[in-house]
Amino acid sequence: MKLSILGARVIDPASGLDQVTDIHIDACKIVALGAAPAGFTAVQTLDAQGLVAAPGLVDLNVALREPGYSRKGSIVSETRAAAAGGVTSLCCPPQTKPVLDTSAVAELILDRAREAGNTKVFPIGALSKGLDGEQLAELIALRDAGCVAFGNGLNSFRNTRTLCRALEYAATFGLTVIFNSQDHDLAEGGLAHEGPTASFLGLPGIPETAETVALARDLLLVEQSGVRAHFSQLTSARGAALIAQAQARGLPVTADVALYQLILTDEALIDFNSVYHVQPPLRTRADRDGLREAVKSGVISAISSHHQPHERDAKLAPFGATEPGISSVELLLPLAMTLVEDGLLDLPTLLARLSAGPAQALQLPVGKLAVGAAADLVLFDPAASTVAGEAWRSKGDNCPFLGHSLPGVVRYTLMDGRVTHQA
Repeated sequence: MKLSILGARVIDPASGLDQVTDIHIDACKIVALGAAPAGFTAVQTLDAQGLVAAPGLVDLNVALREPGYSRKGSIVSETRAAAAGGVTSLCCPPQTKPVLDTSAVAELILDRAREAGNTKVFPIGALSKGLDGEQLAELIALRDAGCVAFGNGLNSFRNTRTLCRALEYAATFGLTVIFNSQDHDLAEGGLAHEGPTASFLGLPGIPETAETVALARDLLLVEQSGVRAHFSQLTSARGAALIAQAQARGLPVTADVALYQLILTDEALIDFNSVYHVQPPLRTRADRDGLREAVKSGVISAISSHHQPHERDAKLAPFGATEPGISSVELLLPLAMTLVEDGLLDLPTLLARLSAGPAQALQLPVGKLAVGAAADLVLFDPAASTVAGEAWRSKGDNCPFLGHSLPGVVRYTLMDGRVTHQA
């Protein structure tokens, strides 16, 4: 269908474009920016005066909970929630049941995502069979089935030699490996950041070194193997500094941070509210400030939701018995806009960390507004406000921001030129 979006402020971080202009769409692609092409007659027009048009957001970690955890979420519900947050492309981690370590599971996820039609889904395959860290998964079969990268989540390889061989194998085929660096022994049994808050509450702690020790080891293995690596869910200022040093040495490494780590600190746990129970844990104000600076400088090039929906019962037990995770993908854009409101980032830089940055990190063919590119975009009103939870699409309402008034409203999300969300 031929569609024209008229009078929006078009921001494309990938090309540096930032101007008020029109966008013309035909056959799922952008055919012109500015004047319509000769002979083009729009079947539908959207008046975007006062709105910002940006590339559809790219979220590198959204747990869809399917297959295996339908009580927590489904591909339909969680991709619908993602579209409401301005997301047009997302990566789903391999922690499904069965684990995403076979081409059959990857194909199932992709087929159901296509049927849902809310967002593009890029599966992350398991690096090891069953995520047990012992035997390498069938990486080439998973790649051919549509997996764009491979990781083991927080499930550690207990044998460093095995991990090194896995990285060398991945490097041979030009595959990207995702690290969630956390030392198993230092983190075992921990529930919160090891510091004054955890001590006051009597919660077993996870020290910052659980991240930095593992991160230092992983970076050395990346250097030895030559593998392309992405470090996900950084939580500490020292961790961000290690990534910066590696990038300065020329290592092919990128990093992302969970959006809630840029907003919350471990002080939120003071009332034992399990909605703030996440793994890796919320850390100190100094860590949050260090992560914010790394996002501002571009050392961390991607902000992700790290969306983990849960059924209500999963958060009702005493703190230590609850399941970790926050449901937040449908608030991705409004929550991220608080960073602009706080003066940390300007709007083009924020949109770069939500679109072009994550797309480039995993070499995804999305995240840009250009003639010939897929018509994946978000139209939002930066002057309006979203009341979080007023309309909730995710199956999981384990979100600490419900009821908050957040800056910005997603008016339209379009994937391949088709409206997948309308406020």
